[in-house]
Amino acid sequence: MIISASRRTDIPAFYSEWFINRLKAGYVYVRNPLNCRQISNIQLNTAVVDCIVFWTKNAAPMLDKLEIIDELGYRYYFQWTLTPYGKTVEYNLPDKSAVIESFKTLSNKIGRQRIIWRYDPVIVSRQFPVEYHIAMFSKLCHELTGYTNKCIFSYVDLYPKIKNRVAGIGASEVDTKTMLEIAAGFSVIAKQCDILLETCCEQIELSQFGIAHAACINKPTVEAIIGYPINEKKAQGQREYCNCIESADIGAYDCCAHGCIYCYGTATAKAVQENIKRHDVNSPLLTGWPCENDKITKRVSKTLKNSQLRLL
Repeated sequence: MIISASRRTDIPAFYSEWFINRLKAGYVYVRNPLNCRQISNIQLNTAVVDCIVFWTKNAAPMLDKLEIIDELGYRYYFQWTLTPYGKTVEYNLPDKSAVIESFKTLSNKIGRQRIIWRYDPVIVSRQFPVEYHIAMFSKLCHELTGYTNKCIFSYVDLYPKIKNRVAGIGASEVDTKTMLEIAAGFSVIAKQCDILLETCCEQIELSQFGIAHAACINKPTVEAIIGYPINEKKAQGQREYCNCIESADIGAYDCCAHGCIYCYGTATAKAVQENIKRHDVNSPLLTGWPCENDKITKRVSKTLKNSQLRLL
């Protein structure tokens, strides 16, 4: 089993103490986002958890807890979103220079092959034209050279829940011509910096620029980290062009305090604040506690790896 921590919220930035408590307890509860009365009880132990994938924009609060995760015997890697936007787009993120330093610190601790940089999403507007993205991508690429092997990017999707939020910066759907311009510019820069470039959940074909379609949670990455082949299965319920393999997400929506206007994981700032107030580091749930009328079901969990065939 692969644990996703988490596409729904930034566990490393805001809930690392809770996460460590769940590893020590050996299980976690996750509410079904489509039916809040249904809770999955997911086992957390190294017999069934093959790899943990962390999704974050600021892993600094988790840096001092990596040793605990290592001692418990878990294997893991990070997907770290680092964009050039300021406080008008990402309200509550720390200064980008501090974020970059934390990125480098993490890379030095765990190795650059275990930290994937995400330039995600690419927002195009008068404020953020093609030239802006190419210039800022170049700046970040050169900053992160030697600290990561891969960058995954995607163009903004204007989901109904974020349309009003991004209207203030004049963002619009990115047309094909603009996508190709950005991809061509990014490709040249990434090659100069020896960083592999891939797209996330994009239909457009960019192989002419040496850019492949990504699977952010993928068989080769997991196998390289755990040292064993795995029997993978394509993830269900993700976006149309997602190529990821199956994982169990242990996060919850509406509890990330970064305040990014493009985030599909939050509906309103008020909902986020209410859920943060309900968070208890000792609860098996990320927000709140189980109620009497909740239905708790133990999820069937098993390892995906073939322990008989260790990879060299």
